[in-house]
Amino acid sequence: MIFIAFFIAALAVALAVPYAVRMAQAANYVDMPDARKIHEGAVPPVGGMVIFLVFFLMQLFAPSSLDVTAPWILLGLIILVFTGFIDDRWRVPAVVKFGLHFLVAFLAVVPGDVELQTLGNLFGLGEFSLGWFAIPFTVACIVYLINALNMMDGMDGLAGGLSLIICFWLLYASIQGGQGAPYPLVLLAGCLCGFLWHNARHPKNARAKLFLGDAGAMGLAYILSVYAIRMGSGDAPLFTPIAAAWILALPIVDAFGLLVARLRAGKHPFEPDNNHFHHRFLAVGFAPEQATPLILLLAFLMGAFGVLGSVAGIPLPVLSILWIVLWLGHAYLVARPEPLLACLRLLRKVTAKK
Repeated sequence: MIFIAFFIAALAVALAVPYAVRMAQAANYVDMPDARKIHEGAVPPVGGMVIFLVFFLMQLFAPSSLDVTAPWILLGLIILVFTGFIDDRWRVPAVVKFGLHFLVAFLAVVPGDVELQTLGNLFGLGEFSLGWFAIPFTVACIVYLINALNMMDGMDGLAGGLSLIICFWLLYASIQGGQGAPYPLVLLAGCLCGFLWHNARHPKNARAKLFLGDAGAMGLAYILSVYAIRMGSGDAPLFTPIAAAWILALPIVDAFGLLVARLRAGKHPFEPDNNHFHHRFLAVGFAPEQATPLILLLAFLMGAFGVLGSVAGIPLPVLSILWIVLWLGHAYLVARPEPLLACLRLLRKVTAKK
């Protein structure tokens, strides 16, 4: 039954998108290309609105499944989606948007009871309990992830594909842990598949017909971060917090590297630029339809290493140290990209021969 819901959600979004695109174009609700954005023509940023409209409507058919979309968390999601809609149309001041991110994170953590109380035995020295710092740390994690995934929404199919991969590993962990597939996550995965049919580049779709927009990127990040934290905490966690960090590794490390590089350059930490991980692929000659699958494959392998590595018994200190190496190593490569660009040029030559 739950997989029928997946296909219904995918089909509903796929069928609704053409109507939403026409309505948005008629209202001139479109995103225009500029020096930083790589898309062609005016593209409506209404993907998130379609995804969450179907998501909310299909939740009504299974109210008993609203484990994560509990009232306070659902309220936070509605606030984010509405804010994203307004921001894509008229622009919300950054300080207001950032304040709302903290508000919705607070709603999830305090009344919503989504709290990361321990980081586990990270370095083999015993349990790393957060104590009184648990609430502010969890709030900060959710705010960070909301912004990190939003930063990844820069290439056709990238943010949506990354969200689908995160959904996959969360669903795998839940099923492998004997908890079954959470209905909201199944719905979200189905909605993303329907969206990606029109957003990702493939033989039937030369370029994106619509974007996620801030409503989609922020809403997806909110729900996925809430699930990752809830499933990695509590009395019977389905995986360790470091496994969750591996599932979410790509947006986490990319955003951190960008923030460090911008601060070192004396720029505002949220000032847009062309230093994202996906921009490095474009810089060496990859087309977006080539770069996106490679980046998503990397994200999938990171999630596999965290989840399957934990299942296989890789010691937590090993997973933790390797994650920190990845985190700091990527920050170094953002500031000094020559080694990364050299590797990508080699990869470009290898793939061009095939």
